[in-house]
Amino acid sequence: MLVLARRLNESIMIGDDIEIVVIDIKGDQVKLGIRAPKRVTVHRKEIYDEIRKENIAAMDSNFRPEELKEFSDILKKGKDEKEKK
Repeated sequence: MLVLARRLNESIMIGDDIEIVVIDIKGDQVKLGIRAPKRVTVHRKEIYDEIRKENIAAMDSNFRPEELKEFSDILKKGKDEKEKK
């Protein structure tokens, strides 16, 4: 792990296109600003872990491909009916 010390308004770069800026420091809390391309997703670690957990659970589900097709057809039918109104 790389450990860096930064002061208010100082930043670090990750690669050529991700910048992390120290925005505010109050007590034991630090606010960071992140500049990154839109193609890069940025999440707090606990949210990232939850997303991964849900994705793994979805992959482990017992859905058969034909069930997913049926579900997709139901959603599409509902959308079509809603657009007719």
